[in-house]
Amino acid sequence: MLKKRIIPKFLIRGGRLVKCVRFFENQREAGNPVSTAKVYDSYGVDEMIFVDIDATPENRVVSGSIIERVSEEIFMPFTVGGGIRSLAQIEALLKSGADKVSINNEALHNPAFVKEAASRFGDQCIVVSIDYREMPDGSRRVVGQCGRKLTAEDPVTVAQRMQDAHAGEILLTSVDRDGTMSGYDLDLVGRISDRLHIPLIASSGAGSLDHCHKALDAGASAITISSMFIFTDHSPIKVRTYLATNGVHVRSQSGIRS
Repeated sequence: MLKKRIIPKFLIRGGRLVKCVRFFENQREAGNPVSTAKVYDSYGVDEMIFVDIDATPENRVVSGSIIERVSEEIFMPFTVGGGIRSLAQIEALLKSGADKVSINNEALHNPAFVKEAASRFGDQCIVVSIDYREMPDGSRRVVGQCGRKLTAEDPVTVAQRMQDAHAGEILLTSVDRDGTMSGYDLDLVGRISDRLHIPLIASSGAGSLDHCHKALDAGASAITISSMFIFTDHSPIKVRTYLATNGVHVRSQSGIRS
């Protein structure tokens, strides 16, 4: 049985980490990417995810210099995303030290790009990020342009399409739950995980230890946590201990803080 993963996820804006609510509201600074990565590396988390939220709107790619500085300081795998639209950009980010890349907007417009990237760099390097909003009628619709553009696409259909394009993992993010600490979208996590044979990373909503357990129990292979680590006293150690105590198959604690 594959072990479930705990993944801190952070947003980059102007070279700094920021935390928002529902992607755009109540932005607050959350520190320096390098020093923050070192802290979580010392906790022995499974991975980290960094996403440059201005890259796509500004028609550029996430900065390779930040990735280089992070990779020099940590030993855990990490994923980077933001504005990726070419194989050359992926190659440059992997050479800078990233272990995986997260593709969002380009994957929506051009699923063939995901297949090309997976063929060139390996499925294990390619994460497809699917952002979505919940509609008044209870349905969900995928959004592009960092949450700015509503599409007619259903996230379940898009996730299956990305799997068919040989994505290695799906990162599923609820815009409405982002930063709210109100719990993950368990219904959608369950429906998508039932249809995939690749890992599903549930993102947005973690606010308690029980939220984390329920998302993994619903079928997620991994969970991302951000606000809960920043604004509460819950640490990766507490999360891992709670999950293990409640029968979740997680990696043994490692790192200097273990």
